[in-house]
Amino acid sequence: MSDHPSSLIAFQRRFPDDAACARYLAELRWPEGFVCPACAQRSAWQLRTKPWTYECRGCRRQTSLKAGSVMHGSKLSLSLWFWAAYLMATHSNGISALQLQRQLGLGSYKTAWLLCAKLRAAMVDPKRNPLTGLVEVDETTIHYRHRQAAAAGGFGRSPKGKLLIAGACEIKGEGPGRLRLAHVADASAASLQGFIVAALAPDSTAMTDGWQGYASLPNIIAHRPEVVGTRKAHEVLPWIHRVFSNFKTWALGVYHGLRDKHLQAYLDEFVFRFNRRRSRPAAFRSLLLFATRRHPITYNMLIQPEPRG
Repeated sequence: MSDHPSSLIAFQRRFPDDAACARYLAELRWPEGFVCPACAQRSAWQLRTKPWTYECRGCRRQTSLKAGSVMHGSKLSLSLWFWAAYLMATHSNGISALQLQRQLGLGSYKTAWLLCAKLRAAMVDPKRNPLTGLVEVDETTIHYRHRQAAAAGGFGRSPKGKLLIAGACEIKGEGPGRLRLAHVADASAASLQGFIVAALAPDSTAMTDGWQGYASLPNIIAHRPEVVGTRKAHEVLPWIHRVFSNFKTWALGVYHGLRDKHLQAYLDEFVFRFNRRRSRPAAFRSLLLFATRRHPITYNMLIQPEPRG
């Protein structure tokens, strides 16, 4: 497979039409050749009467390139999906549905929102590895976004009028490695320890502040509490606090604030971009690959409130 497009001009040359997009997507989905999802047969015909559809020589099942992925059932062209994936994956600050609608000339905001939401749902690698080594862990809050005005927030770790986010950032040398962010219900031990167990590998070390919610972690994860005391929190856990600051700036700048209903999806988008900050062109390929692995998702599924960690 050719190198990842590093500019809009290179992207346009690499994917001038749906046929070029289909060839690339087929290589991503079936790197060793077509595999029938029903009988695992590796031989198939490509149908002339249906675009980008294969018929298995064994069981005769017909499989579209889009079938079984986030693009399943979509009437949008492969070119539009590729342009949207490229813009979302490589834009340094992300792109809103309204911006995407204007950039791609889409007929409605709903179409643009659905396109963004489906790609955002594919931004979590189903095979990703947990964080390892020394990992800074903390939590923060952001205010709700309301149609009229922001809710009055409570103090400290109070969830009143605020959204609670737990974060974990690997420390690699003198800088940050990979990141995990999750929307949690509260700052209790059950919520925070559940996040840590899910995000960190066994034998890693969780570096936290002195909050009691982090006490009594499972023995498989070492705990290194740092009581803040008179020090500033960002001096004790500098990298996760820098991540929180960048996330809040991003959420306000790109989306003008976030709502409770879909917070985890936006956290996943931020994490996807952060973890690929040194390889943005390759992020496009990763997003398309994850999209082929993600089960189909409908509009009704996307508008449902997300569960909290």
